[in-house]
Amino acid sequence: MTQFVGRAIAGKIEDRRSKVERTASAETSRNEEPISWHTMNEVSDSSWQFHFYPATYLEMVTAAVPAYEELQDRIAALSSAVGVGRFLDLGIGTGETSLRVSVRHPSATIVGIDESPAMLAVARERLVGARLEVARLEEALPDGPFDLVVSALAVHHLGPSGKAELFSRVASVLSDGGIFILADVVIPDDPSDAVTPVDGVHDTPSRAEDQVRWLEDAGLRASIAWRHRDLVIIVATSAR
Repeated sequence: MTQFVGRAIAGKIEDRRSKVERTASAETSRNEEPISWHTMNEVSDSSWQFHFYPATYLEMVTAAVPAYEELQDRIAALSSAVGVGRFLDLGIGTGETSLRVSVRHPSATIVGIDESPAMLAVARERLVGARLEVARLEEALPDGPFDLVVSALAVHHLGPSGKAELFSRVASVLSDGGIFILADVVIPDDPSDAVTPVDGVHDTPSRAEDQVRWLEDAGLRASIAWRHRDLVIIVATSAR
């Protein structure tokens, strides 16, 4: 989730500039690097995806993805299909998905990875006791087994081979009967449903059906549980 902001976001948050600038000013007073609106406007620059503050990330992503709240609520609801003692969040960001899942599974141990230390700092405040690590999706996953693995708006940053390879590693850390809930932007069948902003460089979504196939190639039983325009939730179950 950390990298998810696309080309159209600058226009969608134009009316939020003053609020974010005040936040940026406050963060700068704590000796953090000030936010650059030049960088935010140069949306063709790959650095755009990394120059936003955790304090305003949720507001930015909900502006870009109107169905974001429903997506997160459905992830949490789907997690109730299995008893969870320990779960892994891939691209945990500020902890939004894990926070909602933990409401359904209050005694579960949370493990999360993200490549942004700043985002993880926020997640640590929200998810007391969680084990959080700075790591990329391309790297080795934390040791399993996990009853549940979740990922929201993160895996689309990987290319086709990267997704397939990640799914194999997810399968290897799932417990018997464990589930993987993948919620992400995809290439829709109808081009008019491509409404979520992507940049075509860091954002490389794939077709939902292709991802179901890659998950099944990894030894999981997979199906599409929810679809809304260019957003999907795929649930994959360990068959070991």
